[in-house]
Formats: sequence, C-alpha cells, structure tokens
Amino acid sequence: MSLLDAVSEYDALELLHDLGCTDGLPVVIPTPDRVSRMVLATGYEPDIVLGEMGPVYGSATIEKVASVAVMAGCTPDHAPVVVAAVRAVCQPEFDLTEMQATTHCTAPLMIVCGPARHACGEIASGFGALGPGHRANASIGRALRLAMINIGGARPGSSDMALHGHPGKFTYCLAEDEENSPFPGLHTTFGYEPDQSAVIITGAEAPHSTFFTGDRDDPNSVESLLNVIALVMANPGSNNVHLREGAITVIMNPDHTEVIRRAGLTREDVQAELASRATISVGTMRRISPALFMQGINAEDKGRFSDAADDDLIHVLKDPNRVLVLQAGGSGLYTMVMPSWCAGPHRNAIVHSEIELDQACEVPGMNDLAS
Repeated sequence: MSLLDAVSEYDALELLHDLGCTDGLPVVIPTPDRVSRMVLATGYEPDIVLGEMGPVYGSATIEKVASVAVMAGCTPDHAPVVVAAVRAVCQPEFDLTEMQATTHCTAPLMIVCGPARHACGEIASGFGALGPGHRANASIGRALRLAMINIGGARPGSSDMALHGHPGKFTYCLAEDEENSPFPGLHTTFGYEPDQSAVIITGAEAPHSTFFTGDRDDPNSVESLLNVIALVMANPGSNNVHLREGAITVIMNPDHTEVIRRAGLTREDVQAELASRATISVGTMRRISPALFMQGINAEDKGRFSDAADDDLIHVLKDPNRVLVLQAGGSGLYTMVMPSWCAGPHRNAIVHSEIELDQACEVPGMNDLAS
C-alpha cells in the first residue's frame, strides 16, 4: 500500500478530497501509526486478504480495511464488525460489482446481531438507530462505504452509476434490538448460535415509513398491521414489484412487535404472512408498466399471466425467507420497510459473516483513534 505525503493534516485532508478518497465529508487522516494500531485491533496480519471489491477488483487486505476504518472515525472496538462486513460484501453472492455500478439507489444495509452489539462499541438499536448521534453505527457503516470507494473503486458518475443515491450510501448500520424482541436473534435464522455474533447485509433502498396506530390489545390489530406492511412492500414503483426478486427488510418498532407477540406469531409466521399478503393486481401492472411486467415473468408463467384477468393477484416475493424481519427503533407509530434492487446475477442476495470477537486484540491506551 503506497503512502501519500503532506506537510500538515489539513493538507492531507485536502489531498484525500482531491483524489476522491473520501465520501465528501472530512475524514481522520490514516497515518501509519493510526493504521498499524487498527490492524492490531483486528487480530490479523496486515496482508491477510478478505476478498476482492468490485468494480475495480481491489484486494481488501486487513491493512487497507484498517485504513478506511481509521478514516471513518472507528475505534479499535469497531474493527471486528468492519472486518466482518467487508468479508460479507466480498462474497460472490453479493454481486458487489453490479451493485456498485447500477443506476438504482441501493446501499448495503448492515444489521449487527449477537453479543458484538455491545462488545463492539454499543451499536444502537433503539431510537434513531439509523440516524445521527450514534458513533458506532455511523463509523462502522461509513468504513464499509469508504472501503467500497477506495478498495472497490466506486466513483459517482463513472463507476458508481446510481442516478440519485440515498443517504444510506454514507452509512447504513444498526443493531437488532434482540433483548426486547419477541423473535430469536436474526443471525440464528442463518445458522449461527445465539452466543455468536454476525453481520447480516442486504442491498436496500432508504427506509419507507409505515404508519400503524391500532390497539395492540385488539386481537384484530395484527391483521391490520400485517396488511399495511404488505401494502408498502407492494409499492407499485418499486423494483420488487417489477422484478419480483431480491429481498425486503422490515424493521418493526417495539409496539408493533408487541402486537405480533400477543397474536402468538413467530418470525417465520410473519415472513409467510407478509409474503402471502404483499400482492399487486395484474391490471395495475398492465397499466403502469406492461413491457417490464412481461419481462419480469419467467417462461413457465408467461402464458398464465398473459391470459390472467385484471383482478388476479401477483405475489411480490416468492420466497418468504427473503423478507428480513427484526425489531429495532423506539416505540411508536412507525415500522420501516426497505425495498431492494432485485437485480444482479444473484438477485440481491442476503449475505452474512461471523464477527470474530475472540480474534481481536486489545490496543493498550487506544480508546479513540480519531483523537
């Protein structure tokens, strides 16, 4: 990894901006001392390769990942999560090259699960978890984006072709509120043990607010809640409706998961119900996008849908396991629904990677590399 020279940190920052190495915001200068300390915090040798990052297929070495973690303002406690996140998006199933190059606004949504939520800098899962004011969330998510820029080579308008982007392309990270959730840890649905930690990552749009104000003591409330979430999932303008692939993330607040709990539903029940209810009529699709509608239908279904009545219904997602359901956020009226891109060779796969807490090394006297 080559070094840059500057006479001061101010000049170094301006040089990094000029070279397109930042996300547009100021960064912590990744001096050799700061980077070496962050490498030590990972517990790995600096030349270990976590994978390749498209579209330029840069080699994601520990040293490079440590550099962007420093730039993002991470502390050593954050290092294991950053390493796991980079390892996850480097999996071929994530289609990072295609995701970085698409005109869609997709961004990696990182969900941190298990003990790492507390061991790695108290990653927020409550009020405003996807917003400002949470250092761990902001820094960890930003480190992944800076890796995508500096290792993956994504530059707006040349290799990152998102027409508009969205703020999650700065940072898009939160923890699952597992302690207060009626569901087991989200990571356990991917084969991890409860006492393990993992990042779950999917490409997602910005959160779509879903308003529900039913009475959680009313047994009929669960029907209304599931129906309103399904309606937002079936937004006629979304890629999910047109391509019927990908994944949809549903982040429920504690009041809404209490409705689910009182109805006796499991996460699997909720996934199945939402997949079943998230539908759009054939007539609506014929009106808004007839050409794309038929393109999105596979060969065996084309005859059936071409002859379908306007009031026949089409399911937005075929696989309930593609609905990520978890609890986070503060109590109140809103659940968040994140549609997805749905394209790429693997159709917007959900990826995950273990956060190896035992691998990390304590860095003596280093509470804050940004200072």
